[in-house]
Amino acid sequence: MNESPVVTPTTPTGNGTPPTQTTNGNSTVATKSVSDDNSIFSVFYTLGKKVAIVGSIYLVGYMGWSVAWLIAPVILSVARDQLAKTSEKKRDIAKASALASEKDVILARIDELPAWVYFPDVERCEWLNKILKQVWPNANHFARTLVKETIEPNVALALANYKMNGFRFDRIILGTIPPRIGGVKIYDKNVDRNEIIMDLDLFYASDCDINFYLGGMKGGIKDFQIHGWVRVVMKPLIRSMPLVGGLQIFFLNNPNIDFNLVGVIDFMDMPGLSDLLRRIIVEQIGNVMVLPNKLPISLSEEVSAVALKMPEPEGILRIHVVEAKDLMKKDISVLGKGKSDPYAIINVGAQEFKTQIIDNNVNPKWDYWCEACIFTTIGHYIGFSLWDYDQTMPGVQSDDVLGRASIDIASVIKKGVVDSWLTLEDAKHGLLHVRLQWYKLTADPNDLQQILLETQLLRVTSMSSAVLSVFIDSARHLKQARSSSKPDPYLVCSVNKQKQQTAMIMRDDSPVWEQGFTFLVSNPDNESLNIKIYDQKTGNDIGQYTYTLSTLLKQFNMEVIQQPFQLQKSGPESKLYMSLSLRILKPGEIDKESDALEQVAALTRSSSVKTPDVAAVSPPAFKESQASSKRLSAESPISEEDPVAATKISPAMSASTSSEKPISELATSVLTHRFPDSTSSPGEHGLGRMQLSIRYSAQRQKLDVTIHKIQKIPLRDPSNIPDPYVKLYLLPGRTKESKRKTSVIKDNCNPVYDASFEYLISIAELRQTELEVTVCTQKGFLSGGSPIIGMLKIPLDDAEITTQTGLNSWFDLQPEIRHE
Repeated sequence: MNESPVVTPTTPTGNGTPPTQTTNGNSTVATKSVSDDNSIFSVFYTLGKKVAIVGSIYLVGYMGWSVAWLIAPVILSVARDQLAKTSEKKRDIAKASALASEKDVILARIDELPAWVYFPDVERCEWLNKILKQVWPNANHFARTLVKETIEPNVALALANYKMNGFRFDRIILGTIPPRIGGVKIYDKNVDRNEIIMDLDLFYASDCDINFYLGGMKGGIKDFQIHGWVRVVMKPLIRSMPLVGGLQIFFLNNPNIDFNLVGVIDFMDMPGLSDLLRRIIVEQIGNVMVLPNKLPISLSEEVSAVALKMPEPEGILRIHVVEAKDLMKKDISVLGKGKSDPYAIINVGAQEFKTQIIDNNVNPKWDYWCEACIFTTIGHYIGFSLWDYDQTMPGVQSDDVLGRASIDIASVIKKGVVDSWLTLEDAKHGLLHVRLQWYKLTADPNDLQQILLETQLLRVTSMSSAVLSVFIDSARHLKQARSSSKPDPYLVCSVNKQKQQTAMIMRDDSPVWEQGFTFLVSNPDNESLNIKIYDQKTGNDIGQYTYTLSTLLKQFNMEVIQQPFQLQKSGPESKLYMSLSLRILKPGEIDKESDALEQVAALTRSSSVKTPDVAAVSPPAFKESQASSKRLSAESPISEEDPVAATKISPAMSASTSSEKPISELATSVLTHRFPDSTSSPGEHGLGRMQLSIRYSAQRQKLDVTIHKIQKIPLRDPSNIPDPYVKLYLLPGRTKESKRKTSVIKDNCNPVYDASFEYLISIAELRQTELEVTVCTQKGFLSGGSPIIGMLKIPLDDAEITTQTGLNSWFDLQPEIRHE
């Protein structure tokens, strides 16, 4: 029996007696040596800790410092010890639960019952736990290989970004406690007939003993725990044994992971090194087994690697984090409680997005957009967490949580569009405003023009129109980067700024990677997939290839399966084998009934004063019929030079001409169209007329206001020509946040601004809001008179504002309205 002295698997007996450990002389000596090392380190650690405490007290007294210098370290030490004891107690309870039978767990902890108790569709699976216990010694070896070959290089690469090199695992013993399954759920609805899907409530509280080195420091991981829902997909189903072609194993969402760092790394916790290492280890576990990352296992040679391992996104979720309201105040100022510096993190499986940080604000407006690839719609959700930013050392998590919320992705797919205020959990108060839209994927290249038009009108440059799936199979006959040995190749593929990298294969000029990646594509007509192969040892480029995505649009079903491509800057026989698939985004069908209910609910929830009337939730056709009666009389009188009615463009007409114009021309015409450039009338009150454009985008949740020009400002004193500028406010409230202001134009009665301003506002708030426009002169302050030339108040519940062209018109300036 050729056993390693490091890994000592256990062998359970068949009669229920405790498992016996296989040992020999070498393993006994190794165990004794490890025990001696641990005891010596423990003595030195305790001695060093006491010396540090006594030394710090002596130093304070010797230097004559205030006792206050000792308070902060004492508080930190006590808090850290208390946190460590709490964590250790939780780990001990979890470990005891993992070892006990299900009956004992239920009797001991009624408040932590297994999943099958809470969910009727989750079944007991104690039989599966007995099987896991029996096979765990063998699975131990498989898990060790997975950790060594997959997680170790990724952790080392992540730490190298912080200038910390030399990470490697020294000893990996996963222990005798197997994972425990709290329940199993089998899906029999909305499932492809060629696959079986089941979810497992996995709980693993191990007695592992893992050692690693980071540079010259030695550390360890103990009491490793992980809890989450694991999905097992059996696909495809075949007609020969074992009837299942392969498995895909992954966590739907980030699991709860906890472990205890020991050794020198834990002793050096104050600089934040252990926090950084802990975060990186958790991230790399997610990069291996949290969706969209999967652990594929082939069970039959009949099934090709591309069928099992190529990414298959079901659609794209476009996420708009608009704003938050009434967040908790976490910062401490001199006068007591300050505000917060909030930011939001969006999680869809292992995909994570982060908004910008807004300083000193409990009602932040982020207007943040992102897109997530969705690989499964069953039992998957999108999570939002809000945090208060605290400046500290890199890698140290000291930000305070401001609340959490989540949305089931299946509900978004059903409705097509979800625009909602979410009540924050784990918080005393706070609301988060998000807008989600579902896009399905099609293989029809004719759908490309429609989505390109939509993204251009959206005016958010980071949005995509297509999804590219890439499966890197292998390379053959790579050129030698070194004369003495074969290369250590890895491949990097990129689309624009998105980069993905395969694993590194040691000493092989014909590496087999079998890895899949997904890229979001802005416009397939002018983008390319760039591939480079590097030798890890020298860093030299040993092959490259560029694939133009426009050629993929012309392929059957817009895909290429397992094709060889001749590598450039490599050997004459160097080839790359890969598969490509392109899919176009198409908006999902919108459930109009649920959308109307959402709007009514949003209006009810909004912080505005009144309950909406019938007109507030009426269809556009009804509101358009009322628009003319609500419009200000500013449109009359209209001179012969100002034929407003003759130049109006209806939404129907603009839609009918959209197919006849190029996309860029159509987008420009929609956004910049305005009414006649001049007017001969000074307005009803003789104060002048203003040319104004107002347009609201429901997709972007944005109100765009453009001040084009003012004409015929009265000149009352020829020696005192006005210096006009324009101020904007949203009513009610006239808050500082809603204030906008143009530049000042000197000595001009017909100023031209063409200044655009944006407001982030929901459709519910828009219908209860007015736009106040004030024309002032800078010289009014100096002359002692009123600086206000004229004003406008424009209700924003006009249906024309929400059309593609928006409200474009000349308005008569009104006399000054005094504020009470």
